[in-house]
Amino acid sequence: MTEIFQSLPPWLWFVIALVALFLARKPMHQGIYALARFFYQSLRLAANAVAAAEARLQLRNREVLMAAGREAAERHIEREFDRIEGAMKKELAQYPTLHRKLCEQLTAVDEDYVRSAEVPPEPTNWVNAIKAVAEIPTKQDPVLGDVLETIHGSMRKAEAKALEAYRESARERHQLLKRMMPAWRAILQSLGKVNKTVTTVQQRTTVVDRHMDRYEEILQSSDRAQRMLSSSSLSQFFISAFVLAIVLGGALINFYLIARPMTEIVGGSAEIGGFRIADISTLVILLLEVAVGMFVMECLRITRLFPVIAALHDKVRLRMLWGACALLFILVAVEAGLALMSESMFTTGGVFPQSAGEVHWGTIAARMGLGVVLPFALIFAAIPLESFIASSRTMIGILSAFSLRTLAVGLRLVGSGIWQSGDLLVRLYDIVIFLPLWLEARFLRWREQVARRSDAEAGSPS
Repeated sequence: MTEIFQSLPPWLWFVIALVALFLARKPMHQGIYALARFFYQSLRLAANAVAAAEARLQLRNREVLMAAGREAAERHIEREFDRIEGAMKKELAQYPTLHRKLCEQLTAVDEDYVRSAEVPPEPTNWVNAIKAVAEIPTKQDPVLGDVLETIHGSMRKAEAKALEAYRESARERHQLLKRMMPAWRAILQSLGKVNKTVTTVQQRTTVVDRHMDRYEEILQSSDRAQRMLSSSSLSQFFISAFVLAIVLGGALINFYLIARPMTEIVGGSAEIGGFRIADISTLVILLLEVAVGMFVMECLRITRLFPVIAALHDKVRLRMLWGACALLFILVAVEAGLALMSESMFTTGGVFPQSAGEVHWGTIAARMGLGVVLPFALIFAAIPLESFIASSRTMIGILSAFSLRTLAVGLRLVGSGIWQSGDLLVRLYDIVIFLPLWLEARFLRWREQVARRSDAEAGSPS
């Protein structure tokens, strides 16, 4: 049988293949369309599922973003109210003293004003009597003329004394008015303090109103609030990432600063899991500094990475703060000692000559300064770390939603491509068997013509 198949010429095999493909044309078309439809519907179903997951993720991201924004707004409002409370306590604690001082100053000013309004006493009634005597004619009696002259002199003296008394009274009134100026200045200063306090409170209330408006928008879950929070989260993410990169650079410098003396302390040949114990010890010291810095920031309520610490009583929190500060100073002292030890090792090794004393001590001071400054700088790593963690959730959500949307679009495109590929395969299949199809078309056309001719002959009259 095999010899018979091998003895057949190639053109016969070609004809047999064409006939077989022609006979299997309809089942092949159905199979290709069914397979293409299966993949198309499967990919469309997967795309719809991915789109639904993307919609749920978008909703979840919106909820998380609004919750984070609401928490941040509540924190800002709480801090503003704390500041207002502190300002009011500070100013209202001095208000009784200020009120008493103002009352005393106003009383003194009022008394001085009343005293400044007093006028000199009026002349007595004997002046009228002297005036009547002075009207008597003096030509008839010379003695009376002398008396009147004496009275005239007395009147002149009395007039001078009265004028002097009036001037003295006016001078006293002016002195009283002049003495009122410091009291008025003190009153103005006191009122200026009150005005400053009221202005500060008004500014704080304006800030609180702005935060409350933002908080209301967040509670309403408006699109504007979402856009604002998204942009803020993205900016915080990149800023905190940049600051963390700077902190990482400082940590690397700190690592290489104390790595060599740590090798001499714990031994340089011992390893754990392929890592030297000296490097692990140095890394542990740096991580301890960062951890202690995080606890310090938590106790100061600057960050909120650990809600348990923020919920502690103030006395317990202060004790923990002092303990963390003490541990931090111990770590700083240890690192400064390691930096000094590293410099001594370099000097002993001959890197720095003994004759260059100034350079030697300058280098020691620089190393010890770095050993003191860098640990304190690592304390503040908790602030950008908290911001990075809070904003990375939004960033990951946005990237995940974008990835799911891209995947859904890709699945739809692939499904449409497979559907079009099935149609293309059907066309290619027909192109391969075009000769039998052409013969079939010719045969069907001839049979149609024969049937039409037969119908025409049957319908014509005999």
